Amino acid sequence: MIHFFGKKNKIIFTVESTSILDKESLNRLSWLFDFPYLGNNSIKGNYFGPRPTMVSPWSTNAVEITQNMGVNNISRVEKYLFKDPDLNFDLMLHQNFKELNQKIFRLKGKAKPILKIDDIDEFNKSEGLALSDEEIKYLNDLASKLKRNLTDSEVFGFSQVNSEHCRHKIFNGKFSIDGTIKKFSLFDMIKETSRINPNGIVSAYKDNVAFIKGPIIEQFSPSKGDRPSIYKKKQVKSVISLKAETHNFPTTVEPFNGAATGSGGEIRDRMAGGIGSIPLAGTAVYMTPYSRVSNGRLWENNFPKRKWLYQTPLDILIKASNGASDFGNKFGQPLIVGSLFTFEHQEKNHNISYDKVIMLAGGVGFANSNHAIKNTPKKGDAIVIMGGDNYRIGMGGAAVSSENTGVFKTGIELNAIQRSNPEMQKRVANAIRSLCEKTKNPIISIHDHGAGGHLNCLSELVEKTGGKIIINKLPKGDPTLSDKEIIGNESQERMGLIISQKDIRLLKDICERERAPFYVVGEVTGDERFTFLNEVNNKKPIDLKLESLFGNPPKTKIIDKTLINNFSGVDLNQDPKKVLSKILMLEGVACKDWLTNKVDRCVTGRVAQQQTVGSVQLPLSNCGVIALDYKGKNGIATSIGHSSIVGLIDPKKGAINSIAKALTNIVFSPLKNDLKSVSLSANWMWPCGNPGEDVRLYEAVEACSDFAKDLGINIPTGKDSLSMKQKYSDLDVKAPGTVIISATGHCSDINNIITPDIKPNGGSLFYIDFSNDVKFLGGTAFAQVQNKIGNEASVIKDSDYFKKVFNAVQKIIKQGKVSSGHDISYGGFITTILEMFFPTPDIGVNIILDKVDNINKNLFFESPGVILQSNYDLIDFFGNKGINCLKIGEMNKSSRKIKIEYDKKQIDFDIDFFRDIWFKTSSDLDNHQTKNYKAYERYKNYKNHVLDFKFPKSFSGNFNSTFSKNKLKAAIIREKGSNSEREMAYAMQLVGFEVSDVHMTDLINGYSDLSEFNFIVAVGGFSNSDVLGSAKGWAGSFLYNKKAKKSLDNFFKKPNTLSLGVCNGCQLFVELGLITPELKNKPKMLHNESGKFECTFTAVDIQKSSSIFLKGLEGSRLGIWAAHGEGKFSLPGNKNKYQIPATYYHDTYPANPNGSDHNAAMLSSNNGRHLVMMPHLERSTFPWNWAFYPEDRKKDNITPWIKAFKNAYNWLLENK
Repeated sequence: MIHFFGKKNKIIFTVESTSILDKESLNRLSWLFDFPYLGNNSIKGNYFGPRPTMVSPWSTNAVEITQNMGVNNISRVEKYLFKDPDLNFDLMLHQNFKELNQKIFRLKGKAKPILKIDDIDEFNKSEGLALSDEEIKYLNDLASKLKRNLTDSEVFGFSQVNSEHCRHKIFNGKFSIDGTIKKFSLFDMIKETSRINPNGIVSAYKDNVAFIKGPIIEQFSPSKGDRPSIYKKKQVKSVISLKAETHNFPTTVEPFNGAATGSGGEIRDRMAGGIGSIPLAGTAVYMTPYSRVSNGRLWENNFPKRKWLYQTPLDILIKASNGASDFGNKFGQPLIVGSLFTFEHQEKNHNISYDKVIMLAGGVGFANSNHAIKNTPKKGDAIVIMGGDNYRIGMGGAAVSSENTGVFKTGIELNAIQRSNPEMQKRVANAIRSLCEKTKNPIISIHDHGAGGHLNCLSELVEKTGGKIIINKLPKGDPTLSDKEIIGNESQERMGLIISQKDIRLLKDICERERAPFYVVGEVTGDERFTFLNEVNNKKPIDLKLESLFGNPPKTKIIDKTLINNFSGVDLNQDPKKVLSKILMLEGVACKDWLTNKVDRCVTGRVAQQQTVGSVQLPLSNCGVIALDYKGKNGIATSIGHSSIVGLIDPKKGAINSIAKALTNIVFSPLKNDLKSVSLSANWMWPCGNPGEDVRLYEAVEACSDFAKDLGINIPTGKDSLSMKQKYSDLDVKAPGTVIISATGHCSDINNIITPDIKPNGGSLFYIDFSNDVKFLGGTAFAQVQNKIGNEASVIKDSDYFKKVFNAVQKIIKQGKVSSGHDISYGGFITTILEMFFPTPDIGVNIILDKVDNINKNLFFESPGVILQSNYDLIDFFGNKGINCLKIGEMNKSSRKIKIEYDKKQIDFDIDFFRDIWFKTSSDLDNHQTKNYKAYERYKNYKNHVLDFKFPKSFSGNFNSTFSKNKLKAAIIREKGSNSEREMAYAMQLVGFEVSDVHMTDLINGYSDLSEFNFIVAVGGFSNSDVLGSAKGWAGSFLYNKKAKKSLDNFFKKPNTLSLGVCNGCQLFVELGLITPELKNKPKMLHNESGKFECTFTAVDIQKSSSIFLKGLEGSRLGIWAAHGEGKFSLPGNKNKYQIPATYYHDTYPANPNGSDHNAAMLSSNNGRHLVMMPHLERSTFPWNWAFYPEDRKKDNITPWIKAFKNAYNWLLENK
């Protein structure tokens, strides 16, 4: 039966129940939806909502909320919005309904039976399987050998596991170039780097992730995973994981889910390393055609707009970055490094552009070194799937991704798109993390679930042994799925693993606690066969020997001839200021605030360096660092590099420069063994199969391999996407052959990372060239704004010199002699200097340039190098090592200009003027994702919101966590989707609390009643993915569960208890009315006025109030992270009704990121015992957590926020 709640012509919640709902259930649902019951008759109108065939992730969460509230007969809940011109509906995800009625969820059709395939060639074409002629012959021969027709599942499955996407046939293939057969494959050359320079490699090309040696670190985790338990510390030997994945085709077709599941897939890759590992931080790269976001960008007119196949470039940029950000935000992974590049070029017979876009998701993490290598399963071991249901989505993504976009029918391409469900993946990740943190990890083997669906995941799990899967045990969200569709769909939140039968109960208990769906679907057979059995009809949609499934077709042969690209040269006779104004507007050069302001860059409390820097917080750091633990020493550094336009001139130079750019970014993190600490991931995106392009790919890979070998580093992981062409009815558009390099290394001191922001008292500027080459302008931004590519490009001329310079810069950083530093890259030398001054107000620089034959060459070259600021004379230091170092500038505190003298001439650049130009493109893009004119307000205010702090006079900055034996008991309360519990628990235990991990399931099941605790903290995150409002579902779990409600009521009745709610926990306590019980008209938490998730490092002023936590901090102004989507305090009535202990340091956006009434950042109970806040004090505990920390307090090892926890401890000690 279907029930309707809501408001007609606005919003309708459609509820499917398996039986009649009683009055109490209807009342509970009305409370949940915040709308009245409308009955169960049909509702007419123009509505948009999910398709009947696919239960949305939103519904999955909504149904679980109703179950937690004691309404147990709900099977589906969906939301339908009335058509509104101000709302954008993605027709790839939503359907238009003229009437909502009892048939709204009714599915047409039945599951198709197993098909026996007579004509494999025809089946290949109709299903879009991308099988080659050799593979079709192989399958026909296999059918003859088996003396039966192959089933649809077997042919489909073979196409997925043997697709270019999964098997990398070109990278493993045999190349013939200009008639000469090459000795080495592409893979041979890449793997050679690890053989020659093994350095710290633990695992390379054995997994979907690489592992390198890491330090001994402190594991801080609950002692049990299946019950409430105390957080404990122990030392473990770590390995560092690195990985980067691309999701180009899905992002081109459906950007939000394509990019979201790309991010999720890459996270799963790292989770599935060895026998389980832990993802820590992510990276992202977007490459598209020009956005055409505003007028006056003449370089965008050279290549006329195409009739875009699915989405416009602007749509892709906004939706894809929204999707990737949303996944990371809800999963709880910070995104700490990114890159953006837009490009198109039409010249002669060249049509070049990223019409088939690039979306790269990368990341780093760690594992216990004992978990780095998978074990071999044995007969009888259990095969387990964790995660969500099966739907007709992600069908054939492996094969479709292996072809040029536009080749197949639209339906086939759309069917290959997955859905995003980060909160489900988070639950699965929590369960796996719990197993990995046990003294003995029971996982035998683990595999991510992505391209190729169950078939690829499960077959690779048992590829050495064989296994039988009971298809009926796989959960179906759509009963009309055929066996083929169950086997092959790619729902993205799942993992496959093998455990011993004796460990099933433990995993089951952990999964039930984390609410992670868990299914034992088969077992290891040991017979080297792979079988799917349908126990209902006793038929086998797949029953093959593993060797038959994986096949042994002949190696792919790639035959190509060299073609030389001849592009027009660059015009050097340009007005420098006019050119600079254009360059600063390019999406790849311009400010990336529109990307960083919506992605969480602080979650986990381990972020030591992310994108934004300086007192005017601007995204300029190209090196990200995540701490390996909370001890403040060891971390993982990561960076990105690419140089595809240079690659159009010369693919070898493009590949070399891509590595060089990644390295000149990561050099600003102190690395354990300097350059030798670095390992690379190489992701290759190339329009293969087009004349000359296979040669260019071979040359690029060869140069990449040789350069890495010469530098003494390795490339232990990577990915390829070799169908980078978009087909239109009248035009083929090739993407530039592109390699994106992700560099990773062990950061040995997270307190000494060099950032680009100029320090007013930081000394002079020095230029160090890494390239030793002539400064050509081909392949640069200077060329791009002329609609030119150029015919000469700079490159690294001497690998040994590059290595020497890199290690010398590392040494001077470790000696503490560098104040700030920035790499020279896209936009050139002058852009680098400007960017160093953008985040630091009220200062300029005088620069002297020698030997200038053309000023534009000197201003706009992009040859790899760095600019350092130092109070020391670096010339002698570098000169003694045979390195050319030039002192180029002195600070000018009386001018806000860059004044450049050359050849008895002078040119001045007004820093603030060019900063506004640089920021404007970001503002224009931000306007397409931000409501209520907030993008304009951000543009107006960003430069005026200058961070300045006032610390308590009594604060020393030193902290030693040595306390008496009075271990007061405290509890972290979390819900599924919470993601801030570890950093909160660590801050609490620092001051003396014994902290327990309590999940909502523990309270509902009666495993804890909170009676032993006098301090509880409800933590941040996305409980239930914020479905039906932030914390509404979490609140419902308390209100409508007797045990949970009684536990919380009793806790708040006691006179000697304290509570803290942060972010999602703040939303929970406000929703429950616990902070202001005396008020009839209670506060509410509303969506940010910008209409989107906001992440910012801001500051708050601590006011006089009743708050026990904040005593002694009054009058302070402290930096603090904020990251939330529904953070606006709605405070009815007069301000004097409320205890507001902290306000944002400016009452305008974006310093106040949400538009809270009375500029409130926090709210306290009248008795001072209960405090809620939207900003994250627990992510601001250490100086290295802050995005900007006072230069004169560099010796601090703690921030004043620790006093909030210390105050709580002392008060409870006195009020036992």
